[in-house]
Parts: sequence; structure tokens; C-alpha cells
Amino acid sequence: KMTDLIITKENQGVFTITLNRLNKKNAINNKMYKQLSQYFNYAKNKSTIHCVLIQGDKNCFCAGNDLQDFIECTQNDSLAALDFIKALNGFNKPIIAAVAGPAVGIGTTLLLHCDIVFAANNTKFKLPFTQLGLCQEAGSSLLLSRMAGQNRAFELLVLGNNFNAEQAKEYGIVNQVCQPDDLLSLANETALTIASLPNDAVITSRKLIRQATQQSLAQVIESEAQEFSRLVKTDACKEIMARFFNKK
Repeated sequence: KMTDLIITKENQGVFTITLNRLNKKNAINNKMYKQLSQYFNYAKNKSTIHCVLIQGDKNCFCAGNDLQDFIECTQNDSLAALDFIKALNGFNKPIIAAVAGPAVGIGTTLLLHCDIVFAANNTKFKLPFTQLGLCQEAGSSLLLSRMAGQNRAFELLVLGNNFNAEQAKEYGIVNQVCQPDDLLSLANETALTIASLPNDAVITSRKLIRQATQQSLAQVIESEAQEFSRLVKTDACKEIMARFFNKK
């Protein structure tokens, strides 16, 4: 059978979601997006789960969308990615992320929805939307502007240059930078600590922290999605994608 592209495990109130498509640097395809939505909905509704940890391994988090899959899916408009983003935005429990190696596109924007992010010092962040003829997604217009300031958000989202874990920490995207070998255990320990705290108090605190952003975030996610699906059909975007696949 094919390897599971996503592995999950439940332990002491922590639900761990591990991206496991390492031969493709954990690029997320439509099937994986659907699974991720299901897992987040499962974790939301299961009372014994108090915290979610999302990770790859110590060398790779997520290289973004699987572009091949993405092209095929955008033609018939079934963007499972949007359902995942909505599931993430509607999630009500703490999310911890452990990031290493590539964190590209959605591999960075999903972190903006997390509560604590650990990044190994080998992480390379990149938001290459405009280079692909696209715009940003996942509410990053609002979330990144809030974290890093509007000008920095423009720089990261429009120029799309690489940035490292220390910079990501400076921008407010990452809480703590560590060695690759320490990454997963550090994130797991923190998730267990959060899961062991009084659950009602934790969920209430999280809700209050996010309250001011919550309503506008849903609107931003919708606007981004509309513009994204418009841009993906433009000649500019199609030409870039065609060049991308001819190079391979």
C-alpha cells in the first residue's frame, strides 16, 4: 500500500499530525488537504484532545502546494486547500508547530494560525505567491501585517525572498529557534505541558487573544480566495506554471 501521506497519533491530550510525503518535501496535494481538514475537525470535536501538534521531520516541514496537483484541481475549482484554511481558522484549541527545512507558501501561512511555533535553525521560509502570478492566502494578508507590520508583510509576500528562522522569530512568526535534533522533542514537551493545563482556561484564553481578529479574518480569507481563483486563471499565471513544468 502507499505510505500514509499524513500520520496521526494521540497521546496524553496531544493530537500529533505528521506530514509524511518526504520524497516530495511534504508538498500538500488535494488528498492531503482533505485529510488535514478531517483531522482538524476530528480534533476539534474530540473532548480528550486538548492540543494539536503539526510537524514534518527535523529536516523538512512543507514545500507548499503540490503544483502539479494544484494545476489539475484549479481547473475544476475544487480547492480543498480553502476547506483546510477554514478548518484551521475555525479551530478552537491550541496548535503547536514544529518547522524545519523548507516552509514554503502554505508551509509558512498555516503557521500564522498556530499558537506556538518552534523552528529549527535549518528552516528556509518563502512566500513565492507573486512569482507564480498569484496572491497570498490563508488570511496571511491580515495575520502577517499584524505580526510583522504592513511594510514587512509587503516585502515578504510581494518580493517573496527567502528568510531564515531568526528573521521569522524577529517578525513574530516563530516563538523559539532551536537545533534540528531538539525540534520535535521540544515541540512535543510544550504540547504536553499545554494539554495538561486546565482545558477550559486554556481554550478561553486562546479565544480572548484571538477575538479582535476573528471576524475580520474570515472576511480576509474569503477575499483572498476570490482573488486567488481569479489570478490562477490569468495568462500570466498559466505561462509561469507551464514554464515551471517544462523545466522539470
